[in-house]
Amino acid sequence: MTTKEYMPAVAAILAECKPATILDAPSGNGWLRRVAPASAAIDGIDLYDARPDGYRDFRDADLDSGFPANLPTYDALVTCEGIEHVGNPELFLRTAAERLNPGGTIIVTTPNTWHPAARLQYLTRGFFPGFPSLAGKIAKGTHMHIMPWTFPHLYLYLTLTGFSGVTLHDLDEPKPRRAFERPFGVFAKTYCASRLRKAKTDEERRYWMQAGSPQSVFGRRLVVSAVKP
Repeated sequence: MTTKEYMPAVAAILAECKPATILDAPSGNGWLRRVAPASAAIDGIDLYDARPDGYRDFRDADLDSGFPANLPTYDALVTCEGIEHVGNPELFLRTAAERLNPGGTIIVTTPNTWHPAARLQYLTRGFFPGFPSLAGKIAKGTHMHIMPWTFPHLYLYLTLTGFSGVTLHDLDEPKPRRAFERPFGVFAKTYCASRLRKAKTDEERRYWMQAGSPQSVFGRRLVVSAVKP
């Protein structure tokens, strides 16, 4: 298993919240079993991969239609590198909340399209890195990247679907990755800092601090957690 930059962050969140039950969707090759608390029971959902070793239960389902209603509820729901494939993120996250116990934690990881290199590519090509034109390749039920994400977008959708305590987690990666990105990132950081100074509530202040953080402005991946009240 190749260690991805988001995996240690996901493991740390799970170690802190200590869930007894976890839903892993999409579950992929089952790497979560290796980093989750040993005592936690893990169920998986995936449209492409088979039931991973060590998982209690497994469903073959298309998450573009939301989470199946006949699942039990869980203490944590982990969705790594999945939400960028989903065409209806509001449905996806709303049904995810339905599968969580009160006080349960959702963990979302996805590519970040807010860093300066991504913005420059969008400016020159009209497409973010990892989100190319799919003309001639569009087919339902494939591994298409169709929904680019930033921390502000994740914050918006998680809040709209009833989650609270939306938190962006720092990753061990270069920030910025390339020297030319630093001066370009100043614009986003300056804007967020100005909004932070004008914030009137603790929620606004926390939001703008996270939006203007090095992980949000320069990071290549987002790891965001939130809680179902």
